[in-house]
Amino acid sequence: MSLLERTKLLLRTHRISPNKLMGQNFMIDSSIFQSLVDYATLDKNDVALDIGAGFGFLTQFLAQRCKKVIAVEADGKLASILHEQFKGNSVIKIVQGNVLRTQIPEFNKIVAIPPYQISSHLVLWLFKQRFDCAVAIFQKEFAERLIAPVGSGSYGVLTVLTYFDSHCELLDEVPKDRFYPQPKVDSAIIRLQPKQPPFNIRNEELFAKLVKSLFTQRNRKVRNAILPFLKGIIAMSPEKTAQIVATLPFRDKRVRELAPEDFGVLANVFA
Repeated sequence: MSLLERTKLLLRTHRISPNKLMGQNFMIDSSIFQSLVDYATLDKNDVALDIGAGFGFLTQFLAQRCKKVIAVEADGKLASILHEQFKGNSVIKIVQGNVLRTQIPEFNKIVAIPPYQISSHLVLWLFKQRFDCAVAIFQKEFAERLIAPVGSGSYGVLTVLTYFDSHCELLDEVPKDRFYPQPKVDSAIIRLQPKQPPFNIRNEELFAKLVKSLFTQRNRKVRNAILPFLKGIIAMSPEKTAQIVATLPFRDKRVRELAPEDFGVLANVFA
């Protein structure tokens, strides 16, 4: 029985209608699972985190290739199915809940097809975790944002923060017909590997806040775009603000033209 047939059977049997709001599009091409495993160089020493486990097709595939799988599923009905399916399997641990708000046991690799609606929050969450590598499928447009060139339309907050934290690769495209129900757009496999920061930051929290604030006005020059950050986050007086802006590096550049290192220089001015 194909994965498409198994998916449709399970949906009928358990009277489940895929929830668009929860990003429930089920992978129906088992060859993709092998690609994910290969890109993650998964072996019997690894503990893999499967985010958005669904009906457990990928979970089961991973369990045959690593020491332990932590399968996280936010949907209570799907989590119950997983508990029943893998009852007695000591390799697989099922965790019901939103991965962003749930305590997760230790893992060293992420191999997952997570719900697309949590993509941005998930990537930021990953930057706070300790792991060897993450191989995951995201919408293609989102994946391209992580590696976008400076000044491009896709260049933004996630590009800068990803560049600072991780080595990111877009590995393969995944056509939309590999899912059921079929999403509206194609997807891509990406690999994130934590790295030593490429430039020095005195205060990483301040750096992230600055990047997010400036990109709300990506087309304005830095001297204007920085004002809400200075007034709202640092709470500077108008006089002090004017004095700082007059001496800022890159003040005549537009935000979208700043390289990640430039944001670092600006952040260190205020650190």
